[in-house]
Amino acid sequence: MGSSANQDYCAFTKAAEHLGDRWSLLIVRELIMFGPQGFNQLAQGLPGVISRSVLARRLRTLEQLGLVAREPAESSHQSRYALAPAGQQLAPTLKSLWQWAERWVPEDPEMARRDPTVIAWWLTQRVDTSRVPARQIVLDLAISGADVDHLWLVMARDVEPTLCVEDPLLDQDRYVFIEADAPTLLAIARGQREWSDGIADRSVRVFGDPEVVRQMPGWFRTSETAIPAPVPA
Repeated sequence: MGSSANQDYCAFTKAAEHLGDRWSLLIVRELIMFGPQGFNQLAQGLPGVISRSVLARRLRTLEQLGLVAREPAESSHQSRYALAPAGQQLAPTLKSLWQWAERWVPEDPEMARRDPTVIAWWLTQRVDTSRVPARQIVLDLAISGADVDHLWLVMARDVEPTLCVEDPLLDQDRYVFIEADAPTLLAIARGQREWSDGIADRSVRVFGDPEVVRQMPGWFRTSETAIPAPVPA
C-alpha cells in the first residue's frame, strides 16, 4: 500500500475516531438544521437523553476540532454554539447520509415519534422548489403521538426549505395547517405514501386557504418523480 493510500486511511480513521460516537454528528446536525443554539436548547433538542456532562464534553471536543465555535456573549450562560466553517462543510456529507438512510435503513415509526425532526428533514428532501409559491409559505405540522408535537417548514420558490422549531409568525394566509400522526407523516416523507392518499382516507387533515391547500401536494415530488439515490457500482 502506497504512502498516499496510508495517508487517506489515516485521515478517514481520525475522522471516524472523532465523529463516530453517539452524539457528535447529532450535535452538528442540530446546528445545521436550526442554527446557533444555547447549551440548554441543544440539550432539549437532541433526540434521546444526553447528560449535561456528556454534552459539555462533546461540545468541547467539537470546538477543539474546529467544527463548532461559541458566539461572544456577556456571560457564559448566554453564549450560543454555532458551526465553524469546517462544521458547515459537513452539511453535504450529512445530507448524503440521510439520503442513504432513506433508501437503505428500514422504516422505524418509533424513531419518528422520538425525533419527529427526521420527518421534516425527509420532507425537505422531497420539496420541488420550482413549484412552491413565490411568496413564503409555512407548513404548520401538528404531529400527534410524538415527543415534539409541532414543527414549521418555511418554503418559497427556488429557495431551500427551512425547518423551524418555533412559529415564524407570518401572516395567517401563508399557512397550511397539517394534522397527522408520526407514522403517517413518516411514510409520506419517505415516499411510501402520497399526500393525496392520506387526505383521502383522512389520516392527514389539511386546513388553510382552499386554493393553497389544493396546490400543496404538488409542491412535493411523488414517489415516481423523486430524485433517485445513486445506485452503488
